[in-house]
Parts: sequence; C-alpha cells; structure tokens
Amino acid sequence: MDACGKVYKYGDNVDTDVIIPARYLNVSSGEELAKYCMIDIDPEFAGVVEKGDIIVAKKNFGCGSSREHAPLAIKCAGVSCVIASTFARIFYRNAINIGLPIMECEAAAEDIEAGDKVSVDFKTGIITNETKGHTYQAAPFPEFMQKIMAQGGLVEYTKEKLK
Repeated sequence: MDACGKVYKYGDNVDTDVIIPARYLNVSSGEELAKYCMIDIDPEFAGVVEKGDIIVAKKNFGCGSSREHAPLAIKCAGVSCVIASTFARIFYRNAINIGLPIMECEAAAEDIEAGDKVSVDFKTGIITNETKGHTYQAAPFPEFMQKIMAQGGLVEYTKEKLK
C-alpha cells in the first residue's frame, strides 16, 4: 500500500473551499468531483494529475469547512498520498474515513518541490524524495489505520468486519 508519484506542491492553509469549491458540491460521485479538484488554486491540476501522484503542502492543509468531499475529490483524482507539515483535524479524520493516506512531516513538506518524484512507505513512515535522494521520517500509520485505508475507507472496512 505504498505511494510513488510526481509531486504537486502547495503552501499554507489550503482550505477545503479551494480543494473542491462549494459550487461543485451538488455533484454526487467522486469521479465527477475529481474533475474540479484544486480548480481554484491550480486550474490545470485535474487535467494533468496521474494515478499515484502526490500532493505536498505546508501547514494546516484541509482547513475550513468539514466537507468530506475534499479528501474524496483528491483520492478520486488519483492522488496516492498527501504530505503536509500539519493537517486540519477534521480533514485528517475525513481522509482516513475515506481511505486517503496522509502523512505529517515538516521536513518533507519544506524540502520537497513541485515535480519531484517521491515514494512513501506507509508501514515505516519513510518518505523518499527520489529526485533529490533525501529521506524523511513521518510517523507510520498504526496497524488499524493501515487496515482502514487498505479497505478503501471506514465504511468498506466496517462492511468487511461485519461479514
């Protein structure tokens, strides 16, 4: 369940209104939401992001309203992981609930640049900037969170547990 891809880099306080603007919240499917992901901060993003790519941001990623649509749009756009210095707590929980891997790592968020190729080992928390040859240590996901994300989120995890 590792991630590896090209980086899209953003700054501090990327809020959920920028990740998926309110004018698109009448869309019900994740695939449709993905078409508008990051449109107000990076209009080209949805058209160029590839499956497995990674978002790196600085402080307070996902702040603003508590909409679950934001991590869902990112995941459905094909992003395999979001790395940031810090996340807004509600975004963090929503990301785990829908199965979007996120990692907090100040050093990685500062050093990684747009276009770098980065890989992430979720079990160890090691983030490797393949472009620069640098590694960074984030806290690895606890085993139960790894299981939730492997199942695609909390709903699918719960369904599997109830079988």
